[in-house]
Amino acid sequence: MSTQFPAGATPTEQPPVCPRHPDRVSYVRCQRCGRPACPECQRPAAVGVQCVDCVREAARATPTVRTALGGRVRGGRPVVTLTIIGLCAASFLLQRALPGWTGQWAFWPAAGEVQPWRFVTAAFLHSPRGFLHILFNMYALWLVGPYLEQTLGRWRYVALYLLAAVGGQVGVTLLAAPTLPGGWLTPVVGASGAVFGLFGAVLVVLRRLGRDARQILVFLALNSVIGFLVPGIAWQAHLGGLLTGLALGAAYAYAPRPRREVLGVTATVGAVVVLVVLAAAKYALV
Repeated sequence: MSTQFPAGATPTEQPPVCPRHPDRVSYVRCQRCGRPACPECQRPAAVGVQCVDCVREAARATPTVRTALGGRVRGGRPVVTLTIIGLCAASFLLQRALPGWTGQWAFWPAAGEVQPWRFVTAAFLHSPRGFLHILFNMYALWLVGPYLEQTLGRWRYVALYLLAAVGGQVGVTLLAAPTLPGGWLTPVVGASGAVFGLFGAVLVVLRRLGRDARQILVFLALNSVIGFLVPGIAWQAHLGGLLTGLALGAAYAYAPRPRREVLGVTATVGAVVVLVVLAAAKYALV
């Protein structure tokens, strides 16, 4: 029986093995460090391949590119926006499949007092009777969401969306009339409050960066009119979400660069406190 050896190897030499997987023989070497790399540890490079360790080290050494407002520039898809759309779509399917799903997570002021999570969960529900409600909100989210996700960065974008959603329900609570029939018991669902918050924030961001914001103003004006003229639309949620988005957007956009992170956290916590205090004050008066 004869045994073949790769070119340059002799029968007395030990075959090279991958440092990360010593049980795997590899004659392919990293172009950067020269160590063997098995197929699992190989990454394509401009010339040849590099091992995963060298790729990771190079990534750490590469300076982080940020936007004018401190968001980290990332390639690829807007992960957070797509996640929100996916959650809304999944919840919508559950609403149509499970009769009690909407009532379990929808918001109305009387329920929000004892089940405060409804201030958030209602923003991931939509009218199960048709597709227009969710399609309009998800389209509007897609128009501004990716831009804000990139410009502000992921954590501020998530905070903005969730707090605008809460702000929408707080607006409903503050403007509801408990003494009127249904005023304290009317369910509210939809991402409209959160979306209006994003449009309020993008308006401030565009003005801060010196860009044209007229299209956003027209959109807000038209939808504000529709909210008052068309029955069944919770304009109170639109107003609450819009004001929350304007306030947080201004805090994020106009924070001085050296203190941007600290002020961003402070503004986020402050918004939570203000919304909680406003809702608690309303409930105390009822």
